[in-house]
Amino acid sequence: MNAQLRARARPTPTIRYLGQVDYQLTWQRMQQFTDTRTALSADELWFLEHPPVFTLGMAGRREHLLAPGDIPIVHTDRGGQVTYHGPGQLVVYALIDLRRAGLGVRDLVTGLEQAVIRYAAALGIAAVAKREAPGVYVADRKLASVGIRIRRRASYHGLALNVNMDLEPFQRINPCGYAGMEMTQLGALTQVAEVREAASGLSPYLLAALGFAPVTAL
Repeated sequence: MNAQLRARARPTPTIRYLGQVDYQLTWQRMQQFTDTRTALSADELWFLEHPPVFTLGMAGRREHLLAPGDIPIVHTDRGGQVTYHGPGQLVVYALIDLRRAGLGVRDLVTGLEQAVIRYAAALGIAAVAKREAPGVYVADRKLASVGIRIRRRASYHGLALNVNMDLEPFQRINPCGYAGMEMTQLGALTQVAEVREAASGLSPYLLAALGFAPVTAL
């Protein structure tokens, strides 16, 4: 980021690393934070993992749940169809006052995608975004998924980056509503095998892509 961009960068958000936390409880915490925040509330980025869970977006169709088995299903309020969260996947929730930040919905989605793409590039991976299918892809395999919710002109939910996880549950669904979509992860492409390491590596790219001032790594 050059000097002019640094001068315009917004204050660094509060960054929280929450470890492995229940999906439903975390979702409720995001809603509560969004509903009670004020114009003075700092933006926050939450880095975490979830126990195994399938989540359906607001327009999610249960027909995309092929064979969920004993993995819980939560019908949530983000955009998009169905995805899987589990240990070994880095989830980043972006709780941002979009009006104050001067960001539109597309700006936010693009920022999340570009952060992953630039981090991947630093690791030697050529990754791309697809406007017709939000997320980040490596050779047509999905590396990261994006799904957000806007309420009171503020965002929550965010992105999920596969790091070093069991990818088998993705075969039980049509990921993001696409039959036969294959997934990939950092652990198969690089030496990055720990979620905390991926959080540390991704964080400066995320801050830059969303227009925040830099901060030292997590």
